[in-house]
Amino acid sequence: MARQRILIVEDSPMMRQLLTFALKRLKGVDIVEAQDGMDGLRKVTSDHFDLALIDINMPVMDGLKLISLIRGEDSLKEMPVCVITTEGAKEDRARALSLGANEYLTKPIQANQVLTVAKSLLKME
Repeated sequence: MARQRILIVEDSPMMRQLLTFALKRLKGVDIVEAQDGMDGLRKVTSDHFDLALIDINMPVMDGLKLISLIRGEDSLKEMPVCVITTEGAKEDRARALSLGANEYLTKPIQANQVLTVAKSLLKME
């Protein structure tokens, strides 16, 4: 079976490390990190990913802008996107989901939570 590829777009190195560490427990996944929205956009448009985990508050380009650009690309419309953010307000959640995010997790997040969501979005059992 082909390996699944996950893109983590998060400006905090510590948070990226935590997510990478959690997701490495999944079998057959490759993880790529991006440090802001622009970096994420470059990576997601030049390579294939099966899932993107995107933070909202980032320098250069925020996560919501990135999600709207991803959803505007025909080749990326179907790629699952999970938002991981400190923004817990209902409006933020509604906005992210209306832009096309599939899931919305609020920090602090637990590794198990990330794994459950990633497995479900990657359709792994």
